[in-house]
Amino acid sequence: MTVIDTAPLGVANTGKPTIVHLSGEIDIFTTAALRRQLMGTLRYSTSLLILDLSQVSFCDTGGLAVLVGIQHRARSMGITVALRGPDASLSRLLRITGLDRGLPMVV
Repeated sequence: MTVIDTAPLGVANTGKPTIVHLSGEIDIFTTAALRRQLMGTLRYSTSLLILDLSQVSFCDTGGLAVLVGIQHRARSMGITVALRGPDASLSRLLRITGLDRGLPMVV
């Protein structure tokens, strides 16, 4: 799993959303690192944090738990978390679990 944060040097541009590009697998082996990286990103995120999932090849329930946990923490900080580009299988998983209703999608 790779995380690429587009905010340069930890400084957010308040006129643009903070975008984090995720790639690879989000599973039991990667969720702890992902959680740490996303928590760090929240410290300097703008009011909109977009998690780009277009390059994520797999996500298990632990990965979904990370997304929900980050959303809760972000909400308490006044930050909206939105998802972009999940593939068909991840979209289906989000729909089945009902998370598609709680985590907004952006284009």
